[in-house]
Amino acid sequence: MLETSLGPAGVPVRLGVQSWGQLSEKRDNAVLVCHYYTGTMRAARARPSNPPGWWDTLIGPGKAIDTDRFYVVCMNTPSNVQALDPEVVTSGPDTLDPDGQLWGARFPAWDFTHLHAVQWDLLRFLGAQRWHAVVGPSFGGMQALQWAARTPELAPRVAAIVASPYAGPVLQDVFVPLLRDVAAAGGLEGALRLITLFGLGSEGIEHSFPTGSLTPYLHDRMQTASLSHIQDIARVVVTHDLRQIAPQDTLFARWRDTGLRLLSVNVLGDDFFPSREMAEFARAARAAGVDHQHIEYTSVEGHLGGLSDTQAFEEALRDLLISPVPTTASSAYGVVHD
Repeated sequence: MLETSLGPAGVPVRLGVQSWGQLSEKRDNAVLVCHYYTGTMRAARARPSNPPGWWDTLIGPGKAIDTDRFYVVCMNTPSNVQALDPEVVTSGPDTLDPDGQLWGARFPAWDFTHLHAVQWDLLRFLGAQRWHAVVGPSFGGMQALQWAARTPELAPRVAAIVASPYAGPVLQDVFVPLLRDVAAAGGLEGALRLITLFGLGSEGIEHSFPTGSLTPYLHDRMQTASLSHIQDIARVVVTHDLRQIAPQDTLFARWRDTGLRLLSVNVLGDDFFPSREMAEFARAARAAGVDHQHIEYTSVEGHLGGLSDTQAFEEALRDLLISPVPTTASSAYGVVHD
């Protein structure tokens, strides 16, 4: 668990952390895995007796994110959606403040700037100079891209899976407004139903729930999910836009100069992140001399194929993590603030 502060007011927060593997003597093998919208720090199985993690196919001995080689860490975000799970440590509107009172609307309106700072606190806590890599799917992919844009010298390898360089019209003008309306009318169950529809798509729902078992699944998720945290993270998600951190040409020059290696992966037909958004960005990045590999594939589970159909990109991810980078990254670019 990391105890740190959030935002300019320095609000104290507690965020659960899970790790796999061993930190090297040089402390140069730490990989930060960032979780998706409704995910937690349980990215992989902690013990053989535990349920599988959400990226269990990728994290472990000999896997693409090889825990025999890397020290892998995953930390809950503030306002983690699974806040009602007693084993999920997070701070947000639906948790208690240091005086034992519910934070509610008093919890600060954090954003990617604050999330990056908290994750940087984790890096310092580990005593490491930089991450070996930052990777993640969906909301986690956004976080990885934020590291690339803000401090590429601290994250020389970045993998953004089923994500985009900005929150596009689907998120801005469709999903989040619908979420607001559905939450007002249908509460937590309605919000989770909408997230499931966008996450899986119609074919994915029929594939995953062929006997009409979606409602029991939603009721099970309702035992640990917080509606106020769903809404708080939605508020953060729509602020994601690398163009607001630096102009695209500036980003590409920084990445080229620091030797950043970037992998992006999208699912065709993703209802959250249209593949065109990242594909166009990747073409422009490569034209500017950035080492940017982009992969597109199909999955019956739509957006959630980034969690389930990982065989489509596992070798590319493995290659990214073992690839060399310049031994001395350029120091001409410091931390980028909004």
